[in-house]
Amino acid sequence: MVDDIKFTDSSTDIGDENSDTSAKGEKAWYVVNSYSTHEKKVAENLKRRIETMGLENLIFRIIVAETEVPVMKDGVATGKTRMKNLYPGYVFVEMIMSDYAWYVVRNTPGVTGFVGSSGKGTKPFPVPREQIEPVLKRMGMVDDSMYDRYNEGDYVKVIHGPLEGTEGRIISINKETGQVDVEAIFFGRSTKIEVDFSEIERI
Repeated sequence: MVDDIKFTDSSTDIGDENSDTSAKGEKAWYVVNSYSTHEKKVAENLKRRIETMGLENLIFRIIVAETEVPVMKDGVATGKTRMKNLYPGYVFVEMIMSDYAWYVVRNTPGVTGFVGSSGKGTKPFPVPREQIEPVLKRMGMVDDSMYDRYNEGDYVKVIHGPLEGTEGRIISINKETGQVDVEAIFFGRSTKIEVDFSEIERI
């Protein structure tokens, strides 16, 4: 849950509080609060503001973390699926934290604030890369930089998919295909399993 995400201070120089110029910092992920069930509307409002206010160089990806889950009835799958919001009341925004971008996002209709801000005009802290990564992976948003944190011999956990919860040691990683071979223990025996890179997290 978002409550488990730890925010760290950023050393980025974000300029004077009254400046509307572009930030001197780098892209980072932030968590925006919204009213529950209004996450998609907030995301749409943010995307619309990016276009109309020319913020393409300050605000980038906007995510409502949804995943497809089976519809159950009396404990049995019906064969139908529905979209489930993994983080109700939250929207993930990749942005450069300038004064102007911060002002625009927090004043977007439906936004009630930023997670990681102490208020009183204090800008929020970004979400650490290692904590936003599992969210991005669940959305199928994998980039080359994520592979840098994984090596053969690392222990990982499958975070979603048919083998969710399985733990094991990385045998090999294929960046071209995204396939990862993991040595796991099933019924007391070592077994090689094949999973997608987006399905694993370091432990």
